[in-house]
Amino acid sequence: MPDWRCRTGAVGLRGGRMTTTSSRPAPMSLPELATVTGRITENVGRVIAGKPEAIRIALVTLLSEGHLLVEDVPGVGKTSLAKALAKSIDCAVSRIQFTPDLMPSDITGVSVYNRETSEFEFRPGPIFANVVIGDEINRGSPKTQSALLECMEEHQVTVDGMTYPLGNPFLVVATQNPLEMEGTYALPEAQRDRFTARISIGYPDPAAELAMVDEHSAQDPLATLGPVSDTAEVQALLATVRGVHVAPELRRYAVEISSATRRLPEVRLGASPRATLHLVRAARAQAALSGREYVVPDDLHMVAGPVLAHRLVLTPESLTTRRTAPDLVRALLSRLPVPHGPGGPGAPRG
Repeated sequence: MPDWRCRTGAVGLRGGRMTTTSSRPAPMSLPELATVTGRITENVGRVIAGKPEAIRIALVTLLSEGHLLVEDVPGVGKTSLAKALAKSIDCAVSRIQFTPDLMPSDITGVSVYNRETSEFEFRPGPIFANVVIGDEINRGSPKTQSALLECMEEHQVTVDGMTYPLGNPFLVVATQNPLEMEGTYALPEAQRDRFTARISIGYPDPAAELAMVDEHSAQDPLATLGPVSDTAEVQALLATVRGVHVAPELRRYAVEISSATRRLPEVRLGASPRATLHLVRAARAQAALSGREYVVPDDLHMVAGPVLAHRLVLTPESLTTRRTAPDLVRALLSRLPVPHGPGGPGAPRG
């Protein structure tokens, strides 16, 4: 069986907590991580029933220090998922309702002149939070959407020549309706590329919808939902995921997957190098959720669709064939050869 474990001299997670500098939180052990993420998953599941895959990708995005785009038709629980995830963590949370008249300064903040001190004072906007919910992001103008570019990539805001750092952790969960809906703008390619993953919740099955009617008709579960984790625990989770080992063969495999999307005849714009980085980070998070301290090819396969599909721009000809970007990613993964472990098939572990 292939051996993807960390080799001698590399940093592993076996044996409990790792020694870190005082500026970084100590990582959790994998059993501790499973306990905390299990609490968050169960808490979000009280609001979004019957959608374990959507909750899993949301957790993967959080643990990979990325940002999540939730795209679907109205009424399926996009905002409820974002709010449930935010309320599950005891941290600073803000919500931005995107509308056509929303201005960039309404997001980032603005400098206001103080007559008493005769100086300009910066008043931070709602982007200064640990979890930011951007509701219906594609109803804002492209100018307003671009206000998020620096925030999401560099975790900082620049206003009037001054740069202000954002918090840690920092997660943007944005919802959007399909482009066919009235009053929507297409997200620019640069904006889509900032999102680590995109998910679609979809309609619930009849049993889950009936359970929702029975349980949610009298009271909104979000009203009574409380936090089950806090900022310190989330920072420890992130430190744990950073220590998950990715073998050189799998790093090359991730690069090969992204490179292959750029050569597809159906694609006008393939995955960027940033997408490759997000793919590896998401695979680390998926491995940690699976209870492993090392990444295997299946981890890359499980996150490749949500991480890569929304970044692909299809040619006009391919749109007429009704093949979607997720279909192309799945077909691509089925064609690419999967690498063997560092020691080859059957190599001893450890």
